[in-house]
Amino acid sequence: MSNAHRRGRAHRRWYALTAAVCATAVALPLYAAQGQEESSTLTWQQCKGHSDAQCATLTLPIDRSSPWKTFGMKVARRKATNPSKRIGVLLINPGGPGGSGVNMALNSKFPAELRERFDIVGFDPRGTGQSHPLTCSTKLINKAPQELPRNQAEFEQLASYNRTLRQDCRKHSGPLFDHADTLNVVRDMDALRAALGEKKINFFGHSYGTLIGQQYAQKYGRHVRSMVLDSNMDHSLGTTKLATTAAAAVDDSLTAFSQWCSATSTCALHGQDALGRWDRLLAAANRGALYDSGTPISADGLISHAYDSFSGPEWPAFATWLKSLRTGTPHRQADPPRTGSASGTEPHVRPAVFCQDWQARVRNYQDLQALVRAEKAAAPHARTSPEMREAILGCVGWPEKANNPQRPLHIAPGAPTILLTNARHDPATGHAWARNVHRQAPHRTRLLTYEGSGHGAVGATPCTINAMQQYLLHLTLPPKANCPAADIN
Repeated sequence: MSNAHRRGRAHRRWYALTAAVCATAVALPLYAAQGQEESSTLTWQQCKGHSDAQCATLTLPIDRSSPWKTFGMKVARRKATNPSKRIGVLLINPGGPGGSGVNMALNSKFPAELRERFDIVGFDPRGTGQSHPLTCSTKLINKAPQELPRNQAEFEQLASYNRTLRQDCRKHSGPLFDHADTLNVVRDMDALRAALGEKKINFFGHSYGTLIGQQYAQKYGRHVRSMVLDSNMDHSLGTTKLATTAAAAVDDSLTAFSQWCSATSTCALHGQDALGRWDRLLAAANRGALYDSGTPISADGLISHAYDSFSGPEWPAFATWLKSLRTGTPHRQADPPRTGSASGTEPHVRPAVFCQDWQARVRNYQDLQALVRAEKAAAPHARTSPEMREAILGCVGWPEKANNPQRPLHIAPGAPTILLTNARHDPATGHAWARNVHRQAPHRTRLLTYEGSGHGAVGATPCTINAMQQYLLHLTLPPKANCPAADIN
């Protein structure tokens, strides 16, 4: 698995209600000199560069058993444009882990009626963005093992590297590193609710942000007025089921892409067996015989390109790229160049959050082989989910006990019916996860399926946008369980 792939996951596209989230992770200076306003424990000031937004810092305990150790959680707010019709606050989270709720609030374009009726409030979860970001040595991050372990010795090398990286991150990040799990984020979010002076909140969470929403509803259900969870995580799954269902979601997207090519004359592979071509290209990549304009393409690189293309979805460009690939003489699998001489630190939040939220621990090479075989059985064409495999491999060598291990969803009394949305063909958070979340709380959730593709249902079509708005504004659940797919051109 390449360094570019590992590090690229931390900067994935951030999603918003109209797919217009700012995709940059550059931190904005929070304060300007004027526009100050007091609100409980939050001191609001105009956000620099955003005349219609206010920013603040909420001081919170790192560990609630030692409340004197604190950090500052960054918050951004765009107040309701029609105060006379204001319903309340809409808290938002774009997922990741690592996505900035502050940037989402400042740079996203929300439907006008939601902007009229809600204060849009984004926050950077602990360890993320401008909320005491978890950082690690760039030099050490760049030394990440490049390939899947091929024997027990290489497995032990991976475990040793992960332990070294974890200690390095703990050194640079301080005590917050050990308390980066989502349950702590949920407690922070309820403290934000109280600081905002709200009895109840509304919440929109996307992707990993759905885990924040689910666990908030479990712990603080009576504090929820409405909640939309788009592209759902399933926190009930053990390691093998998590890996196999994630791989199956990529395989499903690959099949959907192939069917689109067969039915669409503008697809570059129309009239061909697109799935068969994929299988042949993947076999060539495994032999070291696949090239893109003379540049070798590994199997990991091919699968990762597909995964990213399906998340859009960006099917036409992906079909054109697949058609351009060529096979040739196998090349020697040389080690890729290292950039380990880089100095300094950089944000690196994902392993800390995932490995504290999931008891996903592969103990030895034999267990890893069994997991890879199970992935291939579940996904005979795609073979794996590159993002999920990376996440699980990143926990090899970590302490056995996770802070926030998997458990079924049990929504607390007093919570409203939660609206779950998911694309039918989502490579990152497969529809099977949303169905299983709904099965765990069938009378407390409503599942709306977008019959199209991509990582994100809300914002995909007027149908999904309207369903979300009607629910948030009027608590009216969608009368139908499905929204039709949009055309892909």
